[in-house]
Amino acid sequence: MLDRLTSMAVFVRVADLGSFTAAAAEFGLSTQMVSKHIMALEQQLGSRLLHRTTRKQSLTEIGYLYHERCQTILAEVEAAEALTEQARAVPRGRLRINAPVTFGSQSLVPLVTRYLREYPEVEVDLTLSDRLVDPIEEGYEAVIRLGPINDSTTLVARPLAPYQLIACASPAYLAEHGEPKTPADLLAHECLGFAYWLGTLGRTWRFSRDSCLYDAPVSGRLQINDWKGLLRAALEGFGITLGYEAALTEELSAGRLVRILPDYEGPSRPMHLLYAADQRMTPKLRHFIDDVVVAFA
Repeated sequence: MLDRLTSMAVFVRVADLGSFTAAAAEFGLSTQMVSKHIMALEQQLGSRLLHRTTRKQSLTEIGYLYHERCQTILAEVEAAEALTEQARAVPRGRLRINAPVTFGSQSLVPLVTRYLREYPEVEVDLTLSDRLVDPIEEGYEAVIRLGPINDSTTLVARPLAPYQLIACASPAYLAEHGEPKTPADLLAHECLGFAYWLGTLGRTWRFSRDSCLYDAPVSGRLQINDWKGLLRAALEGFGITLGYEAALTEELSAGRLVRILPDYEGPSRPMHLLYAADQRMTPKLRHFIDDVVVAFA
C-alpha cells in the first residue's frame, strides 16, 4: 500500500512540473511508480486528477482543488516536522536573563543552576535588578517582572505564581512596642519601606482573611532600596518589614524574626515571565521558559 502523504507530494510535483518524467527524476522514482501514486489517489478519491496527454499533464477541475489542499497539508506536515526537530535540538549558547534581586537570589538561582547542569552547552548571564528593564532595548531574552504589566504587542507575558509577602519583626522590637493584632494596628508602628515599591504598596499594605480585604495605612522613617538592608534593619529591631516569604524562612525558623498577623494573608504582587513576541524561540530559551513556568506556575 502506497503512503498517502508521499502520493500527495508526488501529485503536487507532477502538477507543478507538468510531467511524470520530471517528477520521477526529482523523487528518484521510475515513471511507472509515479503513475502508480497518481492512480492510487484517483482510486481513493473516485475522481480523475490529471488530464493525461503524450506531451503534458494538466489538472482537472477536481485536481485543481485537490492540489491546493495537498499543498496546505504538506506545508503543515513540514512545519510539524520542523517543530519536532527543533524540540530535539540541544540547547546551547548564552542566555541573558533579568530578574528582581530578592526573587532572583532566593528562588531563581537554584532553578538556573539546575538548568545549567541539565544543559552543559548553555551559559547564563543573569542580572538581578529591581529597576524596570526593557527586555528588547536592553537585550534580555527573558525577564521576570513584579507588579502589574501594561498591555503590549511586543512582549509575551506568561503569568507566574504571585510574589507573596509577609510582615515580620524581631522579638526585641515586639517586646518594646507590642505586637499588632489587626492590620489597622500597623499605623502605630515603624514600618520599613522598600524604595522600589510602586503605586500604593509603599503607603498601604493590603491583607486578607476569609475573603475580606484589609488596607492598612503604614508609615516609617526608613526606606531602603535593597532587601538585605531592610532585613538587617528588622533584625536590629528598628521596625516591621514586609518581605518575600521564601526569603524569610531561615530567619523565622531560627526565631530571629517573628511573623506578625499570622491569621492574615499578606500582600502579594503579580509576577510574569516576559519575552519578545517576535523573538526566535531557540531551544535554550524554550527550555528555560518551560522550566520557569513549571517551577513557579
